[in-house]
Amino acid sequence: MSVYDRLKSLGIELPPVSIPAAAYVPFVRTGNLVFLSGHIAKHEGKPWVGQLGANINTAAGKLAARAVCIDLLGTLHAAVGDLNKVTRIVKLMSLVNSTSEFTEQHLVTNGCSELLAEVFAEKGAHARSAFGVAQIPMGACVEIEMIVEVA
Repeated sequence: MSVYDRLKSLGIELPPVSIPAAAYVPFVRTGNLVFLSGHIAKHEGKPWVGQLGANINTAAGKLAARAVCIDLLGTLHAAVGDLNKVTRIVKLMSLVNSTSEFTEQHLVTNGCSELLAEVFAEKGAHARSAFGVAQIPMGACVEIEMIVEVA
């Protein structure tokens, strides 16, 4: 089954690349690696604002991370032209806007990791880091960046 068939079966339509909010580019390709800039969580087209442990729970944070993943996939498609060229999701770095008491950043980030596994199967298994941070641009609850190997 192609990556696009899997996305369709999950009811996912890839969004266009978002316009960067500052002085950076959405992705950089060097050799067989594609580095995707951090993407913030969005809900209904606007930043998904909130802080885990204060006004967003882990389940909602996981949905936000899944939404980020869909945006990352849209950018990756723009970068490589065909998601079937992906040979490996190499690494994720997840920043979770959270209180100092919140300790489930890893569970929030699973929203992205689990979707990558659904879409890419064994090629979606990746290394990752998940950090709690005091704030993310525009008050977003989650930001994730990704490194991908392509054929």
